[in-house]
Amino acid sequence: MTVRLVVVDDHPVVRAGIVGLLAGEPDLEIVGEAADGAQAVELVARVVPDVVLMDLRMPVMDGATATGQILATTPGVRVVVLTTYESDADILRAVEAGATGYLLKDAPQQDLVEAVRAAARGETVLAPSVARRLVSQLRDGGGERLTARELEVLAAVARGSSNAQVGAELFIAEATVKTHLLRIFAKLGVDDRTRAVTLAYERGILRSP
Repeated sequence: MTVRLVVVDDHPVVRAGIVGLLAGEPDLEIVGEAADGAQAVELVARVVPDVVLMDLRMPVMDGATATGQILATTPGVRVVVLTTYESDADILRAVEAGATGYLLKDAPQQDLVEAVRAAARGETVLAPSVARRLVSQLRDGGGERLTARELEVLAAVARGSSNAQVGAELFIAEATVKTHLLRIFAKLGVDDRTRAVTLAYERGILRSP
């Protein structure tokens, strides 16, 4: 399966470099480029890619705002933030907006390629340093305890529901389900759905059926 990509970055040289890194992969296809968040929203609505690589700090509209607008209008798209910044505020804004992942621009080429493929499969992709910061921030903000809504999401995932099915069941957007899952992963210290469910049963957070 070919993964269709849009690359968003306000620096032309950086954007060209990212495109160059990914264009040589036989299963990745660059279907568009944008120089700011507003261009990205319009472009994604038009070409409907599988994955968007999104810079954060850009003129006209920043990446977190653009991510929220993209997922509100084109919910099947996966947005992966690719940025130089790893501050707690930046990370949380991107997660709250519904980003599937958060990578740093100094990531090795192969890590970036694999992250794009993983995001296309619906998996969460976080740079290790970002994951540590997110875990720390969420724990500082309320410990490892899951909220009532997070428990509902996790229970639905444990029953085998997809993100779309969870959203339909709980009357929330699929992007919101992804945000809850990212928070669940961070609080439990895991990076995938299966491990989250397994650990929840082991700790008694969920009761076995």
